[in-house]
Amino acid sequence: MNSTLQKSKIVNQKSKIKVTGSKSESNRLLLLQALYPELEIENVSNSDDSKLMTKALSNKDKIIDIHHAGTAMRFLTAFFSTQEGREIELTGSSRMKERPIGILVQALNQLGADISYKENEGFPPLIIKGKKIIKHKVTLKANVSSQYISALLLIGPTLENGLELTLEGKITSVPYINMTLNLLSQIGVKSSFNNNIIVVESKTAMVKSQTLVVESDWSSASYYYSIVALSKLNTEIELTAYKKESLQGDSCLAEIYKEFGVETTFKENTVILRKSLEVESESKINLDLSNAPDIAQTITVTAFSLGMECHLTGLHTLKIKETDRLEALKTEIEKLGGAVKTTNKSLLLSKSDSIKENTSIATYNDHRMAMAFAPIALKVPVMIEDAMVVSKSYPTFWDDLKSLGFKISE
Repeated sequence: MNSTLQKSKIVNQKSKIKVTGSKSESNRLLLLQALYPELEIENVSNSDDSKLMTKALSNKDKIIDIHHAGTAMRFLTAFFSTQEGREIELTGSSRMKERPIGILVQALNQLGADISYKENEGFPPLIIKGKKIIKHKVTLKANVSSQYISALLLIGPTLENGLELTLEGKITSVPYINMTLNLLSQIGVKSSFNNNIIVVESKTAMVKSQTLVVESDWSSASYYYSIVALSKLNTEIELTAYKKESLQGDSCLAEIYKEFGVETTFKENTVILRKSLEVESESKINLDLSNAPDIAQTITVTAFSLGMECHLTGLHTLKIKETDRLEALKTEIEKLGGAVKTTNKSLLLSKSDSIKENTSIATYNDHRMAMAFAPIALKVPVMIEDAMVVSKSYPTFWDDLKSLGFKISE
């Protein structure tokens, strides 16, 4: 289904939106809940990814298909490797079969897991024979996706001797590693993260029965930052439920969007975004997004829509997401009349003076492409192809935009 967005404006200068729980936090807690059933979780993400994660964890079938859910593929690879006496095939979509997982499989097999490839070496589908894992020391390159690291950390407490993970080189995505360790701490698992060594202690006993509340998703908040940045002065959007001391790396949005004239105020469990300043198109955005690569698309589209130059680095993990996000961004921005140069880990957007109207934006089975480009409708009419791809992380996105005043037709 394609959606046409007419040129729109925010109807109410003070609007409220409730954003679903963080996919990152939800998927980590869902795995911990499967390991420790005493845990209760509230405000779980209603995203496709979290629904697929929930379904897979309760699935008793021999073949488990997680479709496009990359986080689930990585976390479940680790989870099923520890399920003694159970053999499964873990598979996904055609794109998932192109996304590398060899680094994680190699690390798990080093620990003593029994995982092999059904088709292509280094890629899903996987044949996983669950077993008791005794070894506890493993080494990974530090610049790999934090999901590989978190997958290992999450099963760490269930291993007989815990886990000692050494990371070689400069670590990227530190906030996501800290999120995992913090959630482990909340359920009573001790860990340490000194220099490049992470130790997770074994916890074979039951954890304390408790309810954990998932914070709303900061990646999803990014689209509202973009909307406020492209709106009239003093436009406000209030989002729930967010914490000032967030575990999510994308909470850096509050600082980053100051450069786009957006002011952030925290009030109890809400965050208020306000357009406090009109930025000059001569302004340049220069950011290292190593710790928050998922907001690169939103930032690029915001800068383009405001006619600003934008240079982003630390984007090496975007090549292996739902699509090659760097090339997808370049292609779609250029359709709109922009000029983009990319390398394997950076993007340079040139300053532009106009936006082509009624451009059809391809989304590449990537939810973030659809949502990142939607705010452009505040400047010109635009069409979003395969608009319901947003269900991967934010199923009510289009309804929420309509509530703000966006004019959307199918």
